[in-house]
Amino acid sequence: MGALLSPVRWVLRLARIIQVAVLLLLLLAAYLGVVFVQVWQASRSDDARPADAIVVLGAAQYDGEPSDVYAARLDHAAALYDRDVAPVIVVTGGKAEGDRFSEATAGADYLHGLGVPDDDILRETSGRNSWESLAASSRFLRDRGMDTVVLVSDPFHAERIDAIADEVGLDGYVSPTRTSPIDGVEEWRRMASETVKVAVGRLIGFRRMMNLRETP
Repeated sequence: MGALLSPVRWVLRLARIIQVAVLLLLLLAAYLGVVFVQVWQASRSDDARPADAIVVLGAAQYDGEPSDVYAARLDHAAALYDRDVAPVIVVTGGKAEGDRFSEATAGADYLHGLGVPDDDILRETSGRNSWESLAASSRFLRDRGMDTVVLVSDPFHAERIDAIADEVGLDGYVSPTRTSPIDGVEEWRRMASETVKVAVGRLIGFRRMMNLRETP
């Protein structure tokens, strides 16, 4: 009789495992859904306000010329500067292997062309990603007694850079550019990617997530 019941116990145990797995999947889907809504809402908001500095997240540059994506961010930062939102602009981003210019250098030169004085531009030239750029910016800004910043990037990036700024000790407010060439299907794809990054970063920390991504 015991031998006959053994398969029944096995089936019941398997059913419980499946129930737990389904529940976990539903919880994960709900969590990602909430984060996606937050990423979308942040992309539609503009929290620009008087601050110590404007920080522009770097993007691709081509032999010293900002890409269209980067130029849209820089144009918006210059407009905020002209509105006296902050007295300085921080341009961020290092250079890839083989590049002659860093993203920060290309950004600074572009801002010069828009009439921003060199004395009002600070350069962060070591960052290879958003976390590194904001962490480095936080260090030299706080050395200058600055910690309130307006963060400029693409809309889909807003929620994550806001969270990273908080993690590295900056009081950040995000003001996304509205002229980014990234739109349509590609914008939604980026939002989906950002949803995963924000969801994971909140659970394990954005610095740890960056380190995991770089582990061979």
